[in-house]
Parts: sequence; C-alpha cells; structure tokens
Amino acid sequence: MKTTLTTLFYYSILSCLSLPLVAYATDTVSEKAMFNQEISNNVAYSIPASVLQKQVWKPMKLPAMHTIVLNRTSPQINEGNIQGAVTTLALPASQGALKMTLSSLINDKQVYLPNVLAFDEKFQPVAFYSSHSFSYQQPEIFSGERVERTFKITPTSGQKKIYLLIYTTHADLQTSTKMVDPAKAYAQGVGNAVPNIPDPVARHTDTGTLILKVTSERTTENVLADHSLIDPKPNRVTKSISNETEQHFNEAIREAIKKGDINKALALLDEAERLGSSSARETFIKMIKSKGST
Repeated sequence: MKTTLTTLFYYSILSCLSLPLVAYATDTVSEKAMFNQEISNNVAYSIPASVLQKQVWKPMKLPAMHTIVLNRTSPQINEGNIQGAVTTLALPASQGALKMTLSSLINDKQVYLPNVLAFDEKFQPVAFYSSHSFSYQQPEIFSGERVERTFKITPTSGQKKIYLLIYTTHADLQTSTKMVDPAKAYAQGVGNAVPNIPDPVARHTDTGTLILKVTSERTTENVLADHSLIDPKPNRVTKSISNETEQHFNEAIREAIKKGDINKALALLDEAERLGSSSARETFIKMIKSKGST
C-alpha cells in the first residue's frame, strides 16, 4: 500500500515517543589547548579588529536559555568566508567553566549551520567549534529536528568576559544536512525493517533560529529562559488520579487526534501523566497508529 504523507506524519509523531534520547559528548578546551592549529587556520582571523569592536555584544546572565532569531534585520558580517546574519554575545568568565548547548532548528527543510568562535577581552580567539562538528538530531516529543552540539569552555585565570560570535560561512551555504525520513524513524522506533527510501535534506541558509543554553560550574541546570520553552524532560510526580478523571483525559486525547490536533493531544498526555495517569500514553499511541493506518 502506498504510504501517504498523512501516515508518515503520524508515524514521525509515534517515533518521537519510541526513540531514546541522544546523549552528547562534551569537549573541554583547556587553558593550554585553547590556542591550537584549528583556531589559527580559521577564517575569523581575517576579520579586522575594527569589525569585532563595533559589534554590539549582548550580555548574558547565567544560567540562561536564549532563543535567537537570525533574519535580514540581524547584525551582518560579510568578511572573508563569513556570510550573512550573525549573533554576538558577552558571557561572564568569572563563574568557572561554561557548558553550552547550541541548537539550530530545521524549518521547512532549511537550517542555519552555525560556527562558534570565542574571544577573550582583547578579541583574541580562544576556542573554535566548526559547523562540521554539529550533528543532525531527530525530533523528540517537545523538540523538533535540528543540528546541535554541546561544548565546554574553561576561561583562563583572571579572565572576566568571553565574547561569543556565532556565524555561518559561504562554504556552509553550498552544502546541506541529511535528515531522516519519517517512515524510517517509525520503523526504527518500533523495531521493523527500515525501508530503503531516500532521506530528505535541509538546505543551509544564512538566516534561522538558534537556541543557546548556558550554565556554569557555579550554577545549576535550572536555567532562566527569555522565551517560554517546554522542558523536554518534565519531572513526573507520582499522584493518584480517579478513574473518572483518567477516562476523561483518554477521551479528550482521542478526540484531539481524530481532529488532527496533535499539539492539544500532546498537552493532554503531558497533563494526564503529571496527574498520575497510567493509560494516557497507551491511548495516545493506539490512536496515532490507528490514524496513521487510515
């Protein structure tokens, strides 16, 4: 039977519930390793100091999570290989090592492929993370498709500020990111044979949406957010829920999926499980399977 786009959509939702979360390795840039050959060869050394000094470096308090929208009105740098919208941030360096997770969201098969360059107060490069080190991540329940990397910067003794430049390059714009077809994601999630079909690709663009999470070794993981973002790992509190209430949630989930309102169904699932429901997830999955097969 020919699989419809609607079926693939519901299979992709189901795969988000089935696939395990991905663990990311953290790279540490020590004081001795900061000035390395990779930084020396980076095109950012061709940026005149005057260009860096005239940028507006937005201060970030820690811990924090920022959503950064890069568009035609964003700051632009077109020097050497750097092309298009950039973001420039100033982070405190007096709170110990900084752990960062940078995500660039894929939207309509387009994505901003970031490079990250860190400077000291004299605008000397101290750490560099190329676009090649960012990897594609499949969607999760509350996180869409994206490219992502986690990294760690350890400031030198006496350093007060770390300046962060996030940019893309002309070379990045000539390439694309391979995604995973929803049908393949579903097959992997339920343990079926993976179909031999081509994967879609995301074209690299010079605009996009980034999410940057930063914590330091002197802060906790409870970050401050400048936008209302849903925690991808909500804490579950064991509670007692009445049969009547549980059935009410199950019926509401069924109705939402019948109407194609997956966002409402997910919200109902989350609320039901928060209250202690043991059947809401099963109801959700059965309805998705049923909807996907029609």
